[in-house]
Amino acid sequence: MKQLRAFKFKLRETSLQQTKLAQFAGCRRFVYNKALAIQQGLKEEEQQVVGYAGLCKLLTEWRHAEETAFLAEAPTHPLQQGLKDLGRAFSNFFAGRAKFPRFKKRGRNDSFRYPDPKQIKLDEKNSRIFLPKLGWVRYRKSRVIAGEVKQVTVSRAGDAWYVSIQTEQEVVSRAPGTCSVVGIDLGVAKFATLSDGTTYAPNVEYRKYGKLIAREQRRLSRKEKLSANWRKQVKKIQRLHRRLFNIRLDFQHQASTAICKNHAVVVVEKLNVKSMSASASGTVEKPGTNVKAKSGLNRSILSQGWAEFRRQLQYKLESAGGTLVAVPPKHTSGKCSSCGFICKESRKTQSKFVCVQCGHCENADLNAARNILAAGLAVLACRETPMGISLKQEPTVLVSVLT
Repeated sequence: MKQLRAFKFKLRETSLQQTKLAQFAGCRRFVYNKALAIQQGLKEEEQQVVGYAGLCKLLTEWRHAEETAFLAEAPTHPLQQGLKDLGRAFSNFFAGRAKFPRFKKRGRNDSFRYPDPKQIKLDEKNSRIFLPKLGWVRYRKSRVIAGEVKQVTVSRAGDAWYVSIQTEQEVVSRAPGTCSVVGIDLGVAKFATLSDGTTYAPNVEYRKYGKLIAREQRRLSRKEKLSANWRKQVKKIQRLHRRLFNIRLDFQHQASTAICKNHAVVVVEKLNVKSMSASASGTVEKPGTNVKAKSGLNRSILSQGWAEFRRQLQYKLESAGGTLVAVPPKHTSGKCSSCGFICKESRKTQSKFVCVQCGHCENADLNAARNILAAGLAVLACRETPMGISLKQEPTVLVSVLT
Protein backbone atom coordinates (compact mmCIF):
# COMPACT_ATOMS: atom_id res chain seq x y z
CA MET A 1 0.00 0.00 0.00
CA LYS A 2 1.03 3.62 -0.47
CA GLN A 3 1.75 5.72 2.58
CA LEU A 4 2.06 9.50 2.94
CA ARG A 5 4.69 10.85 5.33
CA ALA A 6 5.91 14.32 6.22
CA PHE A 7 9.48 15.34 7.01
CA LYS A 8 9.83 18.67 8.77
CA PHE A 9 13.08 20.65 8.93
CA LYS A 10 14.13 24.08 10.07
CA LEU A 11 15.16 26.38 7.23
CA ARG A 12 18.50 28.19 7.11
CA GLU A 13 17.32 31.01 4.89
CA THR A 14 19.23 34.15 4.01
CA SER A 15 17.98 37.61 5.00
CA LEU A 16 16.61 38.16 1.48
CA GLN A 17 14.87 34.79 1.49
CA GLN A 18 13.44 35.53 4.92
CA THR A 19 11.89 38.71 3.55
CA LYS A 20 10.42 36.81 0.62
CA LEU A 21 9.02 34.10 2.90
CA ALA A 22 7.18 36.71 4.95
CA GLN A 23 6.01 38.40 1.73
CA PHE A 24 4.63 35.16 0.25
CA ALA A 25 2.83 34.28 3.49
CA GLY A 26 1.39 37.80 3.58
CA CYS A 27 0.17 37.56 -0.02
CA ARG A 28 -1.48 34.24 0.68
CA ARG A 29 -3.18 35.75 3.75
CA PHE A 30 -4.29 38.81 1.74
CA VAL A 31 -5.88 36.64 -0.97
CA TYR A 32 -7.65 34.51 1.64
CA ASN A 33 -9.07 37.53 3.47
CA LYS A 34 -10.07 39.34 0.27
CA ALA A 35 -11.91 36.28 -1.02
CA LEU A 36 -13.55 35.78 2.37
CA ALA A 37 -14.79 39.37 2.36
CA ILE A 38 -16.41 38.77 -1.04
CA GLN A 39 -18.03 35.55 0.10
CA GLN A 40 -19.23 37.17 3.31
CA GLY A 41 -20.85 40.02 1.35
CA LEU A 42 -22.63 37.56 -0.95
CA LYS A 43 -23.89 35.58 2.02
CA GLU A 44 -25.27 38.72 3.69
CA GLU A 45 -27.10 39.54 0.44
CA GLU A 46 -28.41 35.95 0.43
CA GLN A 47 -26.64 35.18 -2.85
CA GLN A 48 -24.71 32.05 -3.76
CA VAL A 49 -21.02 32.13 -2.87
CA VAL A 50 -18.40 32.01 -5.62
CA GLY A 51 -16.79 28.64 -6.32
CA TYR A 52 -13.08 27.90 -6.51
CA ALA A 53 -12.92 28.39 -10.29
CA GLY A 54 -14.56 31.80 -10.00
CA LEU A 55 -12.16 32.85 -7.24
CA CYS A 56 -9.19 31.82 -9.40
CA LYS A 57 -10.44 34.14 -12.15
CA LEU A 58 -10.65 36.93 -9.60
CA LEU A 59 -7.13 36.11 -8.45
CA THR A 60 -5.86 36.57 -12.01
CA GLU A 61 -7.53 39.99 -12.12
CA TRP A 62 -5.99 40.95 -8.78
CA ARG A 63 -2.52 39.99 -9.95
CA HIS A 64 -2.85 42.29 -12.98
CA ALA A 65 -4.57 45.16 -11.17
CA GLU A 66 -2.45 48.19 -10.31
CA GLU A 67 -3.47 48.42 -6.65
CA THR A 68 -2.71 44.72 -6.00
CA ALA A 69 0.25 44.28 -8.36
CA PHE A 70 2.36 43.01 -5.44
CA LEU A 71 0.54 39.68 -5.73
CA ALA A 72 2.40 39.02 -8.99
CA GLU A 73 5.66 38.84 -7.04
CA ALA A 74 4.43 35.75 -5.17
CA PRO A 75 4.14 32.30 -6.80
CA THR A 76 0.69 31.51 -8.15
CA HIS A 77 0.12 28.03 -6.73
CA PRO A 78 0.46 29.00 -3.04
CA LEU A 79 -2.11 31.75 -3.59
CA GLN A 80 -4.49 29.28 -5.25
CA GLN A 81 -3.99 26.91 -2.32
CA GLY A 82 -5.17 29.71 -0.03
CA LEU A 83 -8.42 29.84 -2.02
CA LYS A 84 -8.73 26.05 -1.72
CA ASP A 85 -8.33 26.36 2.04
CA LEU A 86 -11.13 28.91 2.08
CA GLY A 87 -13.35 26.58 0.05
CA ARG A 88 -12.63 23.77 2.50
CA ALA A 89 -13.48 26.07 5.41
CA PHE A 90 -16.85 26.89 3.82
CA SER A 91 -17.52 23.19 3.19
CA ASN A 92 -16.91 22.45 6.87
CA PHE A 93 -19.20 25.35 7.81
CA PHE A 94 -22.09 24.24 5.61
CA ALA A 95 -21.66 20.65 6.85
CA GLY A 96 -21.88 21.80 10.47
CA ARG A 97 -18.34 20.72 11.33
CA ALA A 98 -16.98 24.23 11.99
CA LYS A 99 -17.98 27.83 12.52
CA PHE A 100 -18.10 30.46 9.80
CA PRO A 101 -14.58 31.15 8.43
CA ARG A 102 -12.71 33.98 10.11
CA PHE A 103 -10.20 36.46 8.74
CA LYS A 104 -6.55 35.52 9.21
CA LYS A 105 -4.35 37.76 11.31
CA ARG A 106 -0.77 38.70 10.62
CA GLY A 107 1.75 36.64 12.56
CA ARG A 108 -0.63 33.78 13.32
CA ASN A 109 -0.18 30.50 11.48
CA ASP A 110 1.75 32.11 8.62
CA SER A 111 2.24 29.44 5.97
CA PHE A 112 1.94 28.60 2.28
CA ARG A 113 2.42 25.45 0.24
CA TYR A 114 3.61 24.31 -3.17
CA PRO A 115 1.30 21.52 -4.46
CA ASP A 116 3.15 20.75 -7.72
CA PRO A 117 6.13 18.40 -7.21
CA LYS A 118 7.42 19.21 -10.72
CA GLN A 119 8.34 22.70 -9.53
CA ILE A 120 10.28 21.38 -6.52
CA LYS A 121 13.86 20.13 -6.55
CA LEU A 122 15.42 18.33 -3.60
CA ASP A 123 19.17 18.12 -3.05
CA GLU A 124 19.61 16.00 0.08
CA LYS A 125 23.36 15.71 -0.35
CA ASN A 126 23.79 19.44 0.17
CA SER A 127 20.75 19.80 2.49
CA ARG A 128 18.88 22.23 0.28
CA ILE A 129 15.58 22.48 -1.58
CA PHE A 130 14.55 24.56 -4.61
CA LEU A 131 11.24 26.42 -4.32
CA PRO A 132 9.70 28.67 -7.03
CA LYS A 133 10.59 32.37 -6.67
CA LEU A 134 12.76 31.52 -3.67
CA GLY A 135 15.56 29.58 -5.28
CA TRP A 136 17.72 27.11 -3.36
CA VAL A 137 17.06 27.24 0.38
CA ARG A 138 19.16 25.33 2.88
CA TYR A 139 17.64 23.39 5.75
CA ARG A 140 18.94 21.60 8.82
CA LYS A 141 18.94 17.96 7.82
CA SER A 142 18.16 15.64 10.73
CA ARG A 143 17.10 12.50 8.86
CA VAL A 144 16.92 10.98 5.39
CA ILE A 145 13.81 11.77 3.32
CA ALA A 146 12.16 8.57 2.09
CA GLY A 147 9.71 8.39 -0.80
CA GLU A 148 8.66 10.56 -3.71
CA VAL A 149 8.03 14.24 -3.01
CA LYS A 150 4.35 15.18 -3.43
CA GLN A 151 4.09 18.71 -2.00
CA VAL A 152 5.94 21.14 0.26
CA THR A 153 4.57 23.42 3.00
CA VAL A 154 6.51 26.35 4.43
CA SER A 155 5.39 27.66 7.82
CA ARG A 156 6.58 30.05 10.49
CA ALA A 157 6.72 29.21 14.19
CA GLY A 158 7.90 32.07 16.36
CA ASP A 159 10.86 33.68 14.67
CA ALA A 160 11.87 30.59 12.63
CA TRP A 161 10.73 29.15 9.31
CA TYR A 162 10.19 25.44 8.72
CA VAL A 163 9.70 23.31 5.62
CA SER A 164 7.47 20.23 5.67
CA ILE A 165 8.12 17.84 2.78
CA GLN A 166 5.29 15.39 2.15
CA THR A 167 6.32 12.19 0.39
CA GLU A 168 4.60 9.06 -0.86
CA GLN A 169 6.16 5.63 -0.66
CA GLU A 170 5.15 2.04 -1.16
CA VAL A 171 5.10 0.06 2.09
CA VAL A 172 4.37 -3.59 2.74
CA SER A 173 1.55 -4.39 5.15
CA ARG A 174 2.98 -6.21 8.11
CA ALA A 175 1.74 -7.95 11.21
CA PRO A 176 2.60 -6.51 14.61
CA GLY A 177 5.61 -7.97 16.37
CA THR A 178 3.62 -8.67 19.54
CA CYS A 179 0.18 -10.01 20.50
CA SER A 180 -0.30 -7.76 23.53
CA VAL A 181 -3.51 -5.78 24.08
CA VAL A 182 -3.59 -2.87 26.51
CA GLY A 183 -6.04 -0.27 27.76
CA ILE A 184 -4.98 3.29 28.57
CA ASP A 185 -6.54 5.66 31.08
CA LEU A 186 -5.47 9.27 30.52
CA GLY A 187 -5.45 11.68 33.43
CA VAL A 188 -3.92 14.70 35.10
CA ALA A 189 -2.23 13.25 38.18
CA LYS A 190 -0.79 10.57 35.87
CA PHE A 191 -0.54 11.26 32.18
CA ALA A 192 -1.30 7.65 31.24
CA THR A 193 -1.96 4.46 33.19
CA LEU A 194 -1.83 1.19 31.28
CA SER A 195 -3.86 -1.88 32.18
CA ASP A 196 -0.62 -3.85 32.69
CA GLY A 197 0.40 -1.47 35.51
CA THR A 198 2.76 0.78 33.54
CA THR A 199 2.38 4.48 34.31
CA TYR A 200 3.67 7.66 32.68
CA ALA A 201 4.19 10.73 34.85
CA PRO A 202 2.58 13.94 33.56
CA ASN A 203 4.48 16.63 31.75
CA VAL A 204 4.81 19.44 34.32
CA GLU A 205 7.16 21.66 32.32
CA TYR A 206 4.24 23.96 31.53
CA ARG A 207 4.28 25.16 35.15
CA LYS A 208 7.86 26.38 34.98
CA TYR A 209 7.45 27.89 31.54
CA GLY A 210 4.09 29.35 32.49
CA LYS A 211 5.79 31.42 35.18
CA LEU A 212 8.56 32.49 32.77
CA ILE A 213 6.05 33.48 30.10
CA ALA A 214 3.96 35.42 32.62
CA ARG A 215 7.06 37.32 33.75
CA GLU A 216 8.05 38.17 30.18
CA GLN A 217 4.49 39.23 29.40
CA ARG A 218 4.64 41.73 32.25
CA ARG A 219 7.87 43.10 30.84
CA LEU A 220 6.23 43.37 27.43
CA SER A 221 3.35 45.42 28.87
CA ARG A 222 5.82 48.07 30.07
CA LYS A 223 7.31 48.61 26.62
CA GLU A 224 6.03 50.92 23.92
CA LYS A 225 4.01 48.94 21.41
CA LEU A 226 5.67 48.31 18.01
CA SER A 227 8.99 49.74 19.22
CA ALA A 228 12.27 47.88 18.65
CA ASN A 229 12.43 46.66 22.24
CA TRP A 230 8.79 45.61 22.08
CA ARG A 231 9.48 43.46 19.00
CA LYS A 232 12.50 41.86 20.69
CA GLN A 233 10.40 41.01 23.70
CA VAL A 234 7.67 39.49 21.51
CA LYS A 235 10.24 37.22 19.85
CA LYS A 236 11.54 36.19 23.27
CA ILE A 237 8.05 35.18 24.37
CA GLN A 238 7.51 33.31 21.11
CA ARG A 239 10.70 31.33 21.69
CA LEU A 240 9.48 30.32 25.16
CA HIS A 241 6.15 29.15 23.74
CA ARG A 242 7.95 27.20 21.02
CA ARG A 243 10.30 25.57 23.54
CA LEU A 244 7.35 24.47 25.67
CA PHE A 245 5.60 23.12 22.59
CA ASN A 246 8.68 21.09 21.60
CA ILE A 247 9.04 19.67 25.12
CA ARG A 248 5.41 18.55 25.14
CA LEU A 249 5.67 17.07 21.65
CA ASP A 250 8.86 15.18 22.50
CA PHE A 251 7.24 13.74 25.63
CA GLN A 252 4.21 12.56 23.68
CA HIS A 253 6.35 10.99 20.95
CA GLN A 254 8.44 9.04 23.44
CA ALA A 255 5.40 7.73 25.29
CA SER A 256 3.41 6.83 22.16
CA THR A 257 6.40 5.13 20.51
CA ALA A 258 7.07 2.98 23.58
CA ILE A 259 3.42 1.91 23.75
CA CYS A 260 3.18 1.10 20.03
CA LYS A 261 6.36 -0.97 20.10
CA ASN A 262 5.16 -3.18 22.96
CA HIS A 263 1.45 -3.59 22.14
CA ALA A 264 -0.51 -4.66 19.05
CA VAL A 265 -3.94 -3.34 20.10
CA VAL A 266 -4.38 -0.19 22.18
CA VAL A 267 -7.74 0.84 23.65
CA VAL A 268 -8.41 4.47 24.62
CA GLU A 269 -11.44 6.51 25.67
CA LYS A 270 -13.39 8.88 23.41
CA LEU A 271 -12.83 11.90 25.62
CA ASN A 272 -14.71 15.14 24.93
CA VAL A 273 -11.86 17.46 25.90
CA LYS A 274 -13.84 20.56 24.91
CA SER A 275 -16.55 19.83 27.47
CA MET A 276 -14.07 18.68 30.12
CA SER A 277 -12.12 21.93 29.87
CA ALA A 278 -15.12 24.27 29.66
CA SER A 279 -15.02 27.38 31.83
CA ALA A 280 -16.89 27.38 35.14
CA SER A 281 -17.14 31.16 35.44
CA GLY A 282 -20.83 31.19 34.54
CA THR A 283 -22.71 34.43 33.90
CA VAL A 284 -23.44 37.62 35.83
CA GLU A 285 -26.88 36.30 36.82
CA LYS A 286 -25.60 32.82 37.65
CA PRO A 287 -21.92 33.02 38.63
CA GLY A 288 -19.97 29.77 38.78
CA THR A 289 -18.42 28.11 41.81
CA ASN A 290 -14.81 27.00 42.37
CA VAL A 291 -13.81 28.98 39.31
CA LYS A 292 -10.14 29.22 40.24
CA ALA A 293 -9.82 25.50 40.93
CA LYS A 294 -11.61 24.62 37.68
CA SER A 295 -9.35 27.02 35.79
CA GLY A 296 -6.28 25.22 37.12
CA LEU A 297 -7.78 21.86 36.19
CA ASN A 298 -8.56 23.09 32.67
CA ARG A 299 -4.98 24.29 32.31
CA SER A 300 -3.68 20.89 33.41
CA ILE A 301 -5.97 19.03 31.01
CA LEU A 302 -5.10 21.16 27.98
CA SER A 303 -1.37 21.09 28.75
CA GLN A 304 -1.26 17.28 28.41
CA GLY A 305 -2.35 17.27 24.75
CA TRP A 306 -4.54 14.15 24.82
CA ALA A 307 -5.85 14.66 21.28
CA GLU A 308 -2.32 14.88 19.84
CA PHE A 309 -1.28 11.81 21.85
CA ARG A 310 -4.21 9.83 20.43
CA ARG A 311 -3.35 11.01 16.90
CA GLN A 312 0.21 9.76 17.34
CA LEU A 313 -1.00 6.40 18.61
CA GLN A 314 -3.30 6.12 15.58
CA TYR A 315 -0.72 6.55 12.83
CA LYS A 316 2.10 4.72 14.65
CA LEU A 317 -0.06 1.67 15.28
CA GLU A 318 -1.22 1.66 11.65
CA SER A 319 2.39 1.83 10.50
CA ALA A 320 3.34 -1.07 12.80
CA GLY A 321 0.35 -3.20 11.81
CA GLY A 322 -1.53 -2.60 15.06
CA THR A 323 -5.00 -1.27 15.88
CA LEU A 324 -6.33 1.61 17.94
CA VAL A 325 -9.79 1.16 19.47
CA ALA A 326 -11.79 4.04 21.01
CA VAL A 327 -14.55 3.27 23.53
CA PRO A 328 -17.08 5.48 25.37
CA PRO A 329 -15.81 6.75 28.74
CA LYS A 330 -19.10 6.02 30.54
CA HIS A 331 -18.65 4.09 33.81
CA THR A 332 -14.95 3.36 33.21
CA SER A 333 -14.01 5.12 36.45
CA GLY A 334 -16.92 4.00 38.64
CA LYS A 335 -17.05 0.33 37.60
CA CYS A 336 -15.25 -2.45 39.46
CA SER A 337 -12.88 -4.33 37.17
CA SER A 338 -13.29 -7.47 39.30
CA CYS A 339 -17.05 -7.93 39.75
CA GLY A 340 -18.43 -5.34 37.32
CA PHE A 341 -20.52 -3.51 39.92
CA ILE A 342 -21.04 0.18 39.06
CA CYS A 343 -21.15 2.72 41.87
CA LYS A 344 -19.55 6.15 42.03
CA GLU A 345 -19.05 5.77 45.80
CA SER A 346 -16.49 3.04 45.11
CA ARG A 347 -13.93 5.65 44.14
CA LYS A 348 -13.00 6.89 47.58
CA THR A 349 -10.30 9.34 46.47
CA GLN A 350 -8.59 10.41 43.28
CA SER A 351 -6.16 7.48 43.50
CA LYS A 352 -8.01 4.79 45.49
CA PHE A 353 -10.82 2.51 44.32
CA VAL A 354 -12.63 0.24 46.80
CA CYS A 355 -15.63 -1.64 45.47
CA VAL A 356 -18.65 -1.36 47.79
CA GLN A 357 -19.97 -4.68 46.45
CA CYS A 358 -17.03 -7.11 46.60
CA GLY A 359 -14.42 -5.08 48.47
CA HIS A 360 -11.91 -5.14 45.60
CA CYS A 361 -9.21 -2.53 46.32
CA GLU A 362 -6.99 -1.13 43.59
CA ASN A 363 -5.49 2.04 42.21
CA ALA A 364 -8.32 4.02 40.64
CA ASP A 365 -6.46 4.76 37.39
CA LEU A 366 -5.41 1.12 37.00
CA ASN A 367 -8.97 -0.02 37.62
CA ALA A 368 -10.22 2.39 34.94
CA ALA A 369 -7.54 1.19 32.49
CA ARG A 370 -8.66 -2.41 32.94
CA ASN A 371 -12.28 -1.42 32.36
CA ILE A 372 -11.21 0.38 29.18
CA LEU A 373 -9.37 -2.76 28.06
CA ALA A 374 -12.44 -4.94 28.67
CA ALA A 375 -14.62 -2.49 26.74
CA GLY A 376 -12.19 -2.51 23.82
CA LEU A 377 -12.05 -6.31 23.70
CA ALA A 378 -15.84 -6.43 23.65
CA VAL A 379 -15.95 -3.98 20.74
CA LEU A 380 -13.38 -6.02 18.80
CA ALA A 381 -14.77 -9.47 19.52
CA CYS A 382 -18.52 -9.07 19.95
CA ARG A 383 -19.35 -5.74 18.35
CA GLU A 384 -21.75 -5.02 21.20
CA THR A 385 -22.07 -2.84 24.30
CA PRO A 386 -18.88 -3.65 26.22
CA MET A 387 -20.05 -3.18 29.82
CA GLY A 388 -20.78 -6.85 30.48
CA ILE A 389 -17.36 -8.21 29.52
CA SER A 390 -15.11 -9.50 32.31
CA LEU A 391 -11.33 -9.45 32.25
CA LYS A 392 -11.39 -13.17 32.94
CA GLN A 393 -12.37 -13.65 29.28
CA GLU A 394 -9.30 -11.79 28.03
CA PRO A 395 -7.12 -14.77 26.90
CA THR A 396 -9.92 -16.35 24.83
CA VAL A 397 -10.97 -13.05 23.22
CA LEU A 398 -7.35 -12.17 22.51
CA VAL A 399 -6.77 -15.33 20.50
CA SER A 400 -9.96 -14.85 18.49
CA VAL A 401 -9.11 -11.24 17.71
CA LEU A 402 -5.51 -11.68 16.62
CA THR A 403 -5.75 -14.99 14.76
